[in-house]
Amino acid sequence: MGGNAIEITGLQKTYAGTTGDAPKHALKGVDLTIPQGSIFGLLGPNGAGKSTLINILAGLVTKSAGKVSIWGFDQDVNPRQSRAAIGVMPQELNLDPFFTPRGSLDVQAGLYGVPKAQRKTDEILDLIGLTDKGNAYARALSGGMRRRLLLGKALVHDPQILVLDEPTAGVDIELRQMLWKNVRQLNDQGMTIILTTHYLEEAEEMCDEIAIMNHGEVLIRDTTAKLIAMIDTKTLVIEPASEAPADIALPDGVEMDRRDNGKLAFNYAKTKVKPGDILAALRDAGVEIADVSIEEPHLEDVFLDLTRKADRAA
Repeated sequence: MGGNAIEITGLQKTYAGTTGDAPKHALKGVDLTIPQGSIFGLLGPNGAGKSTLINILAGLVTKSAGKVSIWGFDQDVNPRQSRAAIGVMPQELNLDPFFTPRGSLDVQAGLYGVPKAQRKTDEILDLIGLTDKGNAYARALSGGMRRRLLLGKALVHDPQILVLDEPTAGVDIELRQMLWKNVRQLNDQGMTIILTTHYLEEAEEMCDEIAIMNHGEVLIRDTTAKLIAMIDTKTLVIEPASEAPADIALPDGVEMDRRDNGKLAFNYAKTKVKPGDILAALRDAGVEIADVSIEEPHLEDVFLDLTRKADRAA
């Protein structure tokens, strides 16, 4: 396997169009590897192909072409083993309201063929914080508790890979922190995590590596740090001690923005301008500085830059 939890080569998925419509190419020859033991972010705007890719990995959608290997098992040759190696926490709250959490976990384990003696129902209930609700009907659980139960169901067969599809969509801060605590604990134990999220600050904080998709293709894949380093722009933020003059002679390529809180923001290319050059220009203009800070680029900047370029090229 070469240390990869998932290896994807030339993956395509085409949906037949309705009468008079052209076929829809959801995936256009995706090549992707995901290392064992990593927390891997799969990002992209709506319609990028993320859900189709995840559903193919989970065995819920049949690919049109290409090869998928999950934990060393070719999906076409060993479909049962490849499916058993992966657990998926879906975005939708698809729970039977008449099952208890304990019953839901037991049924799910049975569907995966886990013998009763090997089931970890109590352990999973403890992990997701539902021990005291183990015998309550799912319909009586709060939305946050139901989302935690979805995580538990994805873990019943002890998969090597866990896919989290928008796990924190619409949840409060406390639940979000609990989910990420659980995810880090599972990752520390060796589980590979694949995360899709629209909260890019989460991906930036959690993920070791990231792939950004759009229009059924992988635009880029790299470590989180290297992706962020691609953005050349930085922002120097100044809090003046008194009102700054209207016109300041700034170095070429520096743009100034007066913020509502009275601070001055100077956007510049870090490969062309040094912060000291901006500070010198401010001193020459008679600006007295009360405070200064630097704002680094974020993953969101990379995401928007790449997806906008892809949209223009489409």
